[in-house]
Amino acid sequence: MPAWDDLLDALPGNNDREVYARAGYGKRVGFGERPALVIIDVTYSFVGDRPEPILESIKRFPNSCGEAGWRAIEHISSLLPLAREKGIPVIYSREPQKPHSLLRKWDNTRGYSPEHTGQGAEIVGQIAPMPDDIIIYKDAPSIFFGTTLPSLLIPLRVDTLLVCGGVTSGCVRASVVDAATYGFRVAVIEECTFDRAEVSHKSSLFDMDAKYADVVSQAEVRKYLGGLTGSQGTRSAPDPR
Repeated sequence: MPAWDDLLDALPGNNDREVYARAGYGKRVGFGERPALVIIDVTYSFVGDRPEPILESIKRFPNSCGEAGWRAIEHISSLLPLAREKGIPVIYSREPQKPHSLLRKWDNTRGYSPEHTGQGAEIVGQIAPMPDDIIIYKDAPSIFFGTTLPSLLIPLRVDTLLVCGGVTSGCVRASVVDAATYGFRVAVIEECTFDRAEVSHKSSLFDMDAKYADVVSQAEVRKYLGGLTGSQGTRSAPDPR
């Protein structure tokens, strides 16, 4: 059952499913032949330094999604060995070590504490990048905006992005929309994404699935990766730092 079903069912008289179906949304794009695994902003700033309820975690890490983030980390961690075994690119995003000075709507004004700019900016150790993985330092919600990512994906002939991370309604969604705009097949792995608000998480998955991506289960991704041959894997490009 899709994550958003209970959200739609809880709205009296809601006919969103029928509206989207009649409008022709929700068609499956499917997987391509040359995937990359994209892990968006799984840093301590967005999950805290340990699994704990969100209201506790945000006392030290104001942008934290708390336990929802750590549940996703468990799923990402279990998927990474298969991705690397298959030789597909593994791409991470994170913010620069030094934050920008501009005040922008998506920035939490409490977010740039010492925890944020120190440990908070680091990718969580349980899913830490390997030497051959790609790290994209981004200064906007989308992993594509103002970064070298397109120029890295094109030579690798990547046609499918398997998207994980957070937050679903923010950087994940922005990245997915841009990826679809660039013409990539996009699969958002439901168990591997997270948000600080359940309503935002579920509604964003619903809308991305309708318009820009296939929202898929980890089991579907494992089956897909398991069927890849060695020639479909690609060696990662150098870290663009």
